[in-house]
Amino acid sequence: MPITKQAIKKMRRDEKAREKNNKKRALIKQTIKVYKRSPSTSLLQKIYSLIDKAVKTHLMHKNKGSRLKSRLSKHIS
Repeated sequence: MPITKQAIKKMRRDEKAREKNNKKRALIKQTIKVYKRSPSTSLLQKIYSLIDKAVKTHLMHKNKGSRLKSRLSKHIS
């Protein structure tokens, strides 16, 4: 357990960030599931946007984002 005041504050801040990140990850996963059931270009653009934002905020590695986008684009063709 944290002892100092600043460690307690950091723990609170980390919990909030973890919740926010988990929501973003869940949104990406959910959107990908919907897309795989019925691929469409508009949904693909939305997923690209979500993945790019996740990579930009270091929520996922850039290579993973690139790999996901590549694999998802194959569903359209």
